[in-house]
Amino acid sequence: MGDCIFCKIVEGEIPSNKVYEDENILAFKDINPLTPIHILVIPKKHIKSINELKPDDEILIGKIFSTVKQIAKEQGISENGYRVVSNCGEDGGQEVKHLHFHILGGKKLGTKIV
Repeated sequence: MGDCIFCKIVEGEIPSNKVYEDENILAFKDINPLTPIHILVIPKKHIKSINELKPDDEILIGKIFSTVKQIAKEQGISENGYRVVSNCGEDGGQEVKHLHFHILGGKKLGTKIV
């Protein structure tokens, strides 16, 4: 959608280091990783945030979480654990206005959220 960086990645206008892709979902390595494994999982359809989800998106969101599980296994972090985060809105720390989920792992993560 216009100047959305994630839409440009979906369209191939901006390169990414893809780890998964199907007709509805794209997953790629974060360019500024916070943990040894930091992957972003996005719907190809532009959805601004969790607040913009519609009932028709329920199957897509379920598929995203199945994909997160698959990626975690492929990346070797499913056994020891990982974190899945989706920021929503400005106060929630959402920097890109396209729904996305961070898979964070590869090291022991603390319990502190903020």
